[in-house]
Amino acid sequence: MRVLISFLLLARAFTLIDWENIEKALPTIQLEWLLLTLLFLWLSNATSGLRWGKIMQVGGFISPLIEYVRWYFSGGLINQGLPTTFGGDSYRAISAYNHSNRNPSISPEQAPNLKLSFYNVALDRSLGFAGNSILGAIGLGLGGYIFNDWLGTTGWILCILMIIGTGLISLLLHLQFSKQIIQNTLLKLDIHNGFQPTIYAWGWPNVIFQIPVAVFIHFLTLAAYWGCLKACHVDAPIESLLIGIPAISILMILPISISGWGIRETSLVSILGLWHLDTSLVILSSLLYGLITLITFLPGLLRLLVKKNST
Repeated sequence: MRVLISFLLLARAFTLIDWENIEKALPTIQLEWLLLTLLFLWLSNATSGLRWGKIMQVGGFISPLIEYVRWYFSGGLINQGLPTTFGGDSYRAISAYNHSNRNPSISPEQAPNLKLSFYNVALDRSLGFAGNSILGAIGLGLGGYIFNDWLGTTGWILCILMIIGTGLISLLLHLQFSKQIIQNTLLKLDIHNGFQPTIYAWGWPNVIFQIPVAVFIHFLTLAAYWGCLKACHVDAPIESLLIGIPAISILMILPISISGWGIRETSLVSILGLWHLDTSLVILSSLLYGLITLITFLPGLLRLLVKKNST
């Protein structure tokens, strides 16, 4: 069903294409911009892998940071063939747990459990969602005028509210009564040692570092798509991408297509079309972005093959 939905959405996008424009654009695509896209996507995912790795280490999982980055890329590759990110997230949670579980320096009583591994992946995802949402609110503040004058103000209000919200979360982690509730809840869920990585991700003063990093990671993703547009000679206003890319990132979480194919193309055409950008070239840019995303995660294939051979 999801393959069918992706196919239908892509088919719908293709009906919007002026093939003469594509024929003229293909020979003039600037490869240097596509290489820059590849670099931006690699930096975005490598930084995400390092962030997740630090969360895991704080939770008691003993593996070098480079291993977490490798698992992150392998998980990203798995997600390219799935309707949501859950498959890849499950892979990296289980891989990190199995690696720590086999470590002879950790006694069975002290070894972190699988629930904690999944919880730490969720912490990583929560930071990513926060960074993406704040970036989208900034975009709405800058470009909301394209919809309605009041939407620009709404965007800045949402941005301020989300920043205040991160501060409140941090505060709750340090107030004694709420701290006790959180710790007791984690223990009841059998997520032992889960409070330490929670503090690392959302506690004070770590949140001052974590939120800008999360925003920066998603800005790199935005820059990657900008590179695809530039490769196709499309000059998109920064506010259009600040609105479009975070919105697409949220839509791609929905389990209705394969790795967002079709959703990305049709949605970006609708959003960027408000700035009167060439529909055909926007779709071509989106297809190139999808292909480069797949190439970005190909190094994760080596980790998957090594694990398969070892078993």
